[in-house]
Amino acid sequence: MRQPVEKRGVALLAAVLPALIATWPAVAQDEPPEAGPPGQDRTEPLPAELQNVGIDEHLDTPLPVDLEFMDDAGRKVKLGDYFDGRRPVILTLNYYRCPMLCGLQLNSLTETLKELDWTAGDKFQVLTVSFDPLETPQLAAIKRQNYLREYGRPEAADGWHFLTGRKKSIDALLKATGFRIAWSEKEQQWLHVAALVICTPDGRISRYLVNLVYEPKTLRLSLVEASQGKIGTPLDHILLFCYHYDGEGYSLAAMNIARAGGGLSAVVVAALLIGLWRRERRRAGAQRGEVTTGG
Repeated sequence: MRQPVEKRGVALLAAVLPALIATWPAVAQDEPPEAGPPGQDRTEPLPAELQNVGIDEHLDTPLPVDLEFMDDAGRKVKLGDYFDGRRPVILTLNYYRCPMLCGLQLNSLTETLKELDWTAGDKFQVLTVSFDPLETPQLAAIKRQNYLREYGRPEAADGWHFLTGRKKSIDALLKATGFRIAWSEKEQQWLHVAALVICTPDGRISRYLVNLVYEPKTLRLSLVEASQGKIGTPLDHILLFCYHYDGEGYSLAAMNIARAGGGLSAVVVAALLIGLWRRERRRAGAQRGEVTTGG
């Protein structure tokens, strides 16, 4: 049975919280906290190894589509092979041996994809690229098989792709998308953040969804937005007009509704005026007819 989004969010938070706490520097119990200005919370600085980890959003930036990678079958491919000019692409940057965060993100994405009535490979594509240059197509094939099995839609076999690549291509893709990662010698793992990069059919960055839980409505509207009207129902386009993205999801856009309401009001007023004008013309015509008959 599917868990509600709220329960999934709590479960993911409970899973990732110990890891976040483990990366935070320990504070000696016998040392009192430093006093700060009244009414101001004290904030701990990020550990040095995390200070250069994050995402710089490069909206509307074209991706380097000529970059070469390897697909899960070991064939050389170009990034542009997955942008056909018709379907938007959900791009995820992960590494396949990640002990926690990547698995949480891809599991969450899979659960959200299950809730959409669209299927990967039909209205959109999903592209997962490893940023670890030591990972192999064989490992990508295992991950692809596992997530397609969990997705449970055989028709998505050509819609979700798992790639590996050399450092030069990986670095260029990280730079284009604004992903800043770092290798931790102490932890022997990559330090990174989790985000979906929603791309247009021609390979430009349309939206970042920086989260571990993805609302189906937010993902759907992001794909409609990225497709520039090439996918989605008329209702999707109306919803996209009425809602705007606020960094966490799509919220009601009062200005658009006011504009639409103003336009609707103008139409209603015009219709009433035309109706009154026509009624006055009929009345005037009837009166002229009576005068003529009486003479």
